[in-house]
Amino acid sequence: MQLIRVGAPGHEHPGILTADGTRLDCSEFGEDWDERFFGSDGLTRLALWLERHAASLPSVPASVRLGSCIARPSKIICIGLNYRAHAMETGAPIPAEPIIFFKSTTALCGPNDDVIIPPGSEKTDWEVELAVVIGKTARYVSEAEAMHHVAGYALHNDYSERAYQLERGGQWVKGKSCDTFAPLGPFLATTDEIADPHALPLWLAVNGERLQDSTTGDMIFSVPALVSYLSQFMTLLPGDVISTGTPAGVGLGLKPPRYLAPGDVVELGIEGLGTSRQVAAAYPGRSA
Repeated sequence: MQLIRVGAPGHEHPGILTADGTRLDCSEFGEDWDERFFGSDGLTRLALWLERHAASLPSVPASVRLGSCIARPSKIICIGLNYRAHAMETGAPIPAEPIIFFKSTTALCGPNDDVIIPPGSEKTDWEVELAVVIGKTARYVSEAEAMHHVAGYALHNDYSERAYQLERGGQWVKGKSCDTFAPLGPFLATTDEIADPHALPLWLAVNGERLQDSTTGDMIFSVPALVSYLSQFMTLLPGDVISTGTPAGVGLGLKPPRYLAPGDVVELGIEGLGTSRQVAAAYPGRSA
């Protein structure tokens, strides 16, 4: 299945995307795609419900805004330097263990919403990433068990303000958590839709120029390795998001470095997980 959420910000309602691209409104199911849904075998219950009700569900026009494909999770966990070529372009050594940081859940937004450049920012950067959504509580799970705890996958742009992240001291979370810095979607693809999450082409372009072009096969730590590793340090709850790192081609790694300005158009995609598009905009009433 492909799960979507549609409607105005803060008023999204759940839906699905059919094989022919039709958006169906699933409000009658009575649940949002959130922690409670995933944690109560919601995907199985939804599939059974759709067998009886899909034919009568109203369609949603393509003009209606897409929100984040899941409701706000308990946490967004990100993995740094998880692509070999990206580690090389930053001059960093290949990590011996996953580098972990968090992204505020208030950064979550729709896949085609504007990315808002923070006031005074001069180093807002892009990062196409494969996001993993947890489907079942995970504590101290092994790599062999890890995939049983995954609900599905989504496209994510892990926007970063590099000055906040690298020049202001403290942890990376400061550069990762501004509003609109986590567009997720267009849809959540359940695990049966993706044969191998480690063989997916992914790309990102700015103003039509392709700057990131790689495959998830370049990841240093695999999806089951990450789920297992993280579960040793924290409980992963249903609906939690793990963003698995970005390939080479971020603005920080270009020579000279390049960052977003108002009006820039960022487009990105992952095979099997769709595409998204964000237009960079200055914070309202302030220059970027």
